[in-house]
Amino acid sequence: MDLFDKIANKVSPLGQFAADAHHYYTFPKLEGELAPRMIFRGKEVLNWSLNNYLGLGNHPDVRKADAEAASQYGCAYPMGARMMSGNTDYHEELEKQLAEFEQKEDAILLNFGYQGILSAIDALVDRRDVIVYDAESHACIIDGVRLHQGKRFVYAHNDIENLEKQLERATKMANEQGGAILVITEGVFGMSGNQGKLKEVVALKSKFEFRLMVDDAHGFGTLGPNGEGAGVEQGIQADIDVYFSTFAKSMASIGAFIAGDNVIINYLRYSMRSQIFAKSLPMTFVKGAIKRLEMLRTQPEHKANLWKIVNALQGGLKAEGFNIGSTTSCVTPVILKGNVAEATHLTHDLRENYNIFCSIVVYPVVPKDVIMLRLIPTASHTLADVEETIKAFQDIKGKLLQGDYKAETLAAFN
Repeated sequence: MDLFDKIANKVSPLGQFAADAHHYYTFPKLEGELAPRMIFRGKEVLNWSLNNYLGLGNHPDVRKADAEAASQYGCAYPMGARMMSGNTDYHEELEKQLAEFEQKEDAILLNFGYQGILSAIDALVDRRDVIVYDAESHACIIDGVRLHQGKRFVYAHNDIENLEKQLERATKMANEQGGAILVITEGVFGMSGNQGKLKEVVALKSKFEFRLMVDDAHGFGTLGPNGEGAGVEQGIQADIDVYFSTFAKSMASIGAFIAGDNVIINYLRYSMRSQIFAKSLPMTFVKGAIKRLEMLRTQPEHKANLWKIVNALQGGLKAEGFNIGSTTSCVTPVILKGNVAEATHLTHDLRENYNIFCSIVVYPVVPKDVIMLRLIPTASHTLADVEETIKAFQDIKGKLLQGDYKAETLAAFN
C-alpha cells in the first residue's frame, strides 16, 4: 500500500470538517493590531480568543524593546544550538531572573513550550521509571508520556483519591523494576480553567516517593501575588520539583522555561534533545522576554486589570445563569448543550450578527452533546466589552433553547 493513499483515506475527528470549516471555524485569520477588537473577514469583531492575558503583546514598551533587539541583532543571532555556538550572556541572565522569580535555584530557557516539556519528560525518565499523570493534561504532556518507554498510569482529573490508587500501583511497579516515579499535572487546565490540586498532590509525598512536574502555562503571570503562578498561589512552590511555563501566554511571545534545583536543571541542559539539537532562541525573543518579565514583576496594574475583567465577566455570566464550570483561573468556558452542527450555527450568528469572536470547542475535545465557548479575558478588555458580550450570550442562549440553530449540516460562511 502507498503511504499517501493510506493518508488520503484517513479522516481525523477534526479533519472531517475541513472542507466546510477551513478559514472560519478552523484556521481563522484575525488581522490588525493585537487588541480586544481585531478584523475578521473584513470587519471588526470583539475578540476573546487571544492568550494575551496581561495585554503585553501590543504594549508600546514591549514593541519598543522587540524592535530595538531586532534592529541590533536581527533574527539570526545567535546561530547554532546553545551547547555549540548559540549561548549569550542575555540567555543566561534571563534564566537567572526566571529562577529567582519562581523561587528556584536555576532555570533553563527553551525554544518552544510544546517541544520543550515533551523533551523534558523524555530526558527525566527511563524505561524503569513510572509516570503518573492527570487525565486532562495538555497534548504536549500526553505526547511526552507517549515517548516514555516504561509504564505510565493516568488518574481521573483532579481526583486525589484516584491519584493515590495510581501511586500505589506505580510504587509497586517502580520497586519491582528499580525505577522511580514522576507525577505530572498542570497549574491551570487550559480548557476547564480548573487549577490543579497541587496542595493535595504535594501532601501525598508524605506517603509515596515521587517527584512532581507542573505545567503552569496559564498560571504564570496570572496567579500568585506577583504572577509567580499556581504553585505560589497555593503555597507549595517549594514542593514543585520541575516547574514549567511558556512565554506564549502572559508574556505574549515565543519561548519557555523550566525552573528547579541546580542538579536537575544542569542535567536537563545537557540531556534535552530538543535543546541540544535545535537552534538557540533568537536574541530578539530573549531581550523581549527580559523586558516582559521586568514589566510583569514591577507593574502590578496589568494583573490587577486582568482580574477586574475576569471577575466582571465570570460574575456576570454566572449571574445570568450560564454554566462556566468550576474554573478558578482566567480561563472562562461557557458550557451549552448542543451538537456540532448547532455549534457552528450559533458561532456563525455570534460572529456575523453580534461581531463577537471566541473559540468554539466541540467533540472530540468535549463530549458529543456539549458546546463550549472558550473566552480568554485580558487586561486590555474593558467593562463595556464584558457587558456587550454577556448581552450577546443571553441572546444566543435563548435562540439555542428555542431550537433556532437546529440543523443537520454545518453553517455555511461563504
